[in-house]
Amino acid sequence: MIRIIGKIPSNVVVACSGGVDSMAIVHFLLQGRRKVRLAYFNHDTVHSQRAQEFVENYSNDKKLDLFIGKMRGQKGKRSMEEFWRDERYAFFDRIDTNFLITCHHLDDAVETWVMSAIHGNCKLIPYKREENICRPFLMTPKKILKEYATRKGVKWVEDPTNIRTEYIRNHIRHNLMPGILKVNPGIRTVIRKKLIETYL
Repeated sequence: MIRIIGKIPSNVVVACSGGVDSMAIVHFLLQGRRKVRLAYFNHDTVHSQRAQEFVENYSNDKKLDLFIGKMRGQKGKRSMEEFWRDERYAFFDRIDTNFLITCHHLDDAVETWVMSAIHGNCKLIPYKREENICRPFLMTPKKILKEYATRKGVKWVEDPTNIRTEYIRNHIRHNLMPGILKVNPGIRTVIRKKLIETYL
């Protein structure tokens, strides 16, 4: 079951990468007769152009408004992950909306908890970033979103960089999480309870 935090208004913008998480969530929201607009950020990679074309075709087919953002700044001393995140959220900040949804899910919350614990400061992904950027699907596991997409015939594109473990989050997801789940198979339940205690 797809679970949400709080109430989702009737007029939203969804950060849509074209991946399974965001495509499942866009489909889910459209069933509720909401006005849904999409925001796609091009990270200036080979996959990003393919994903942009996919999201453009989807938005045209569904007659949804689409905002497209591109890289503007200089990386400097930041990691690529930090650079991409900063540029992406700067783009979201430029969109005029009261409710922009990022499609973070429970597995993202678990990985963030683990990653922050390694640095000595366990933390949850915030439900809100600024006043208008929200993450209402934090209690829904990725598995549920993928099952929903498959069951509903929702199409998506796979980002090949998601398996590249030189990126920290991918290293945690692919190399550390399998061992962590052996030690504590219920870690998703633990983090979901923390989300409930904190945000509900």
